[in-house]
Amino acid sequence: MRKNLLLVIDPQNDFCLPDGALYVPGAENDMARLATLVAKNCSAIRQNMVSVDTHHVLDISHLYYWRDSNGGVPAPYTQITYKSVEAGEWIPCFNAEKAKQYLKELEEQGEFPHVIWPEHCIAGSTGAAVTDVLMNEMKNWERKAGKHFTIVEKGLNDSTEMFGVFRANIPDPADKSTMENKPLIEQIARYDTIYIAGEAKSHCVANSIKQLFGYADIMKKLVILEDCMSNVAGFDTIALPIYEEATKMGAQFVKSTDL
Repeated sequence: MRKNLLLVIDPQNDFCLPDGALYVPGAENDMARLATLVAKNCSAIRQNMVSVDTHHVLDISHLYYWRDSNGGVPAPYTQITYKSVEAGEWIPCFNAEKAKQYLKELEEQGEFPHVIWPEHCIAGSTGAAVTDVLMNEMKNWERKAGKHFTIVEKGLNDSTEMFGVFRANIPDPADKSTMENKPLIEQIARYDTIYIAGEAKSHCVANSIKQLFGYADIMKKLVILEDCMSNVAGFDTIALPIYEEATKMGAQFVKSTDL
């Protein structure tokens, strides 16, 4: 019997519910389809793994980490660049030199631009919880399979964004949790097929896949559940190059209803 892993990226209330802090349009339907997949394929799923985005209020990608020259905070979805900080347009309120260096490296390494998000997935909050429709099926799977599903927490370092589950956008050498998670990569490599889904298609799912580009054998096992993920509004095309490269490397796109 094939060893199948289901890896779900950030299926949390703040992304998946219409009143969530950073609602991804369509995410509630993605999660309903994903829950149905888990329910119908309980015996075929060897392991369920769920990442959870977890932040402090004061986070480099949240509003109150920054001020403009008049003391105002940036509006949600504002893009902050290294050049704008150098010019004094935006001022980091914490770890100023570290924040500037972060932006510089982010741009030099071709990572996604630095965007200010609404405060979301705050540690311990209702918004950070795995959304009920999926959590209920994860619990049912655990009862039937006789094993634990795995939760992978990411994002608590307030000085670097962590879209992908395998490392921060720019790892912090002083914080092991931001470095490439080789044990996690080794763990998923043991499976024959790795199904991946979650929120958002444009950001955390895409970057999780991008972080596997250095592992050709894993990429050939990757099956992307295209009807179980959606884009952050206004970012429909940002991740297209990642998905195009994933296809070239052997990843497949399927609908959950076709499995």
